[in-house]
Amino acid sequence: MSSIVKADCVTKPHGKFITFEGPEGSGKTTHIQLLRKFLEARGIQVSVTREPGGTPLGEKIRGLLQHDPNDVPVTRAEVLLFLACRAQHVEQHIRPELAQGKWVLCDRFEDSTMAYQGYARGFDLALLDRMNDFAANGLRPDLTLLLDVSPETSRARLAARPSTPDRIEREHGGFHVRVRDGFLDLAKNAPERFMVVNSEREQEAVSTDICSVVAERFRFDRITIT
Repeated sequence: MSSIVKADCVTKPHGKFITFEGPEGSGKTTHIQLLRKFLEARGIQVSVTREPGGTPLGEKIRGLLQHDPNDVPVTRAEVLLFLACRAQHVEQHIRPELAQGKWVLCDRFEDSTMAYQGYARGFDLALLDRMNDFAANGLRPDLTLLLDVSPETSRARLAARPSTPDRIEREHGGFHVRVRDGFLDLAKNAPERFMVVNSEREQEAVSTDICSVVAERFRFDRITIT
């Protein structure tokens, strides 16, 4: 029996936990803010966060993972750094916010680790799933919005950014193809949690779909997006 086990008792949160996933350049940051605006207009308290990051420790780990060119972590070390960040994030930020009744919108969570370190880098998927569960102490998203774009669109959007690409964004094209394929496979295997949204369309159309999905999933009236 594995020594990594799911927690026997996990306090049920009061808020909703929604994660945004997708390849580079899929528009996660933009659409998180648009969903936040939609929810807050309906009286819902919202907390926006990200991974890696979300806590002071997590932001330090983010810098190591993305922006330190002098000491590139091997795959096992990379996985453990992401998971350490997640463990801190869940206990210090996500669970407390959910317990207060807030809806937490998170830019990347466990599915990114599965797609990037599992499917793209080749880390054992079954082991990684158990390690993710351990790091998150059994917490799983209520809904995962997968913003899907093709590798070609991803590359074009990254090239148009004024900022310098980080270490993972600079990975070769085949890596990013495997990331996208991994996300789509994860969504196919968990259709009750995932909603795949075509993010190659106009921003307004994508946002309307996201807000409609959230309204339907959590059963509050759908109102025209303006």
